[in-house]
Amino acid sequence: MATKENSVAYPTVIQVDPFLTDDPQGLHNRWHPDIPAIATVKPGQVFKVECVDWTGAQIGNNDNSDDIKNVDLTKVHNLSGPVAVEGAEPGDCLVVDILDVTPFEKMPWGYTGIFELENGGGLFAREFNSRACKAIWDLQGVYASSRHIPGVRFAGVSHPGLIGTAPSADLLATWNKREGELIAAHANAVPPVAFPPEPRGAYVGQDLPEHVRAKIAQEGARTIPGREHGGNCDIKNLSKGSRCYFPVFIPGANLSVGDLHFSQGDMSFCGAIEMAGIITFKTSIIKGGVEKFALKQPIFLPSPVDPMYSAKLVFEGISVDYHGDGKQYNMDASVAYKQAALNAIAYLMKAYLLLSAAPIESHVGAIVDSPNACVTLALPLGIFEHDILPKPEGLEKKDFGQCAIRSDGVV
Repeated sequence: MATKENSVAYPTVIQVDPFLTDDPQGLHNRWHPDIPAIATVKPGQVFKVECVDWTGAQIGNNDNSDDIKNVDLTKVHNLSGPVAVEGAEPGDCLVVDILDVTPFEKMPWGYTGIFELENGGGLFAREFNSRACKAIWDLQGVYASSRHIPGVRFAGVSHPGLIGTAPSADLLATWNKREGELIAAHANAVPPVAFPPEPRGAYVGQDLPEHVRAKIAQEGARTIPGREHGGNCDIKNLSKGSRCYFPVFIPGANLSVGDLHFSQGDMSFCGAIEMAGIITFKTSIIKGGVEKFALKQPIFLPSPVDPMYSAKLVFEGISVDYHGDGKQYNMDASVAYKQAALNAIAYLMKAYLLLSAAPIESHVGAIVDSPNACVTLALPLGIFEHDILPKPEGLEKKDFGQCAIRSDGVV
């Protein structure tokens, strides 16, 4: 006979309301060693953490993209935590098992957005002179489909886009110095090459002395890029069943997580399927792991769970900007990466949002044959309700409607 005594639920150590942003208790949006842990767990303990979407509920389930256009990027990312792990010390390796990632039952939808060139941009912001648009996705079990991108349905690989440990004071100073130098060298770049500390929009989600809050706001590193501690890496294979090895920089490690994705491809140039949800963890500690493993940055063991899309259409790109000015680059994998994506976009004619949300695979094919690095992008055929393979008569043109755009109609 089942008994309550032998059926203890895993505790939720951080609870949030995915619809409200006025009280960001348990959330923070800067990296700083002085942000205290909001919860503490023991090694080996299984626990749950609730997360709002990365913007803090700034984006709505509607049919225009004004909220994408006007998103306040000083308020992102909304991270749940920090969570301290008992016994973790600087120089250790924090082992984090991601046991599950799910959307809230009361919020079974997510979104993919393209941001304005002048406000966030994206991988192709300059090429397309990016203007805001978005697609809303309905999340039904493992599947996602969208009224804004009809004819497509696929299984998601849900994962945290952002997860990492807290930096030490020395590491934080290193980040701010090197990124500040980069910003100074590209002072008028649009979109910006990096984001410096910004007191406006900063919060820690806890009642702290005012001088501590001010220090965090003035010095705290923005959460936009990934760094030595992990951070915003957008690795789609860090779904349920994956294991992460993080360097520890401060006592307790102070793990934070957010920016949950229902699905994402290997090329997230505007946004995955962003969602609010619940992530389940288990942690352990390897003493002295930083030295044992030469752990300059995290190491990841990908999830054994993956959608079974074996048939794929593969697009190649090389280090020649043939979608732009035709310039030859030397072994530039970023240029090749862009060309592979632009080839896919040109082939499908309307795939900018889709390529960011769907479980596509991208690989470096060759980086030994100068001057051209070769990168491939594989698009799963099984996500489409129609045939997209090349045929003698060409592709059948279909009307798939319109993504949500700005209320002024600008695309």
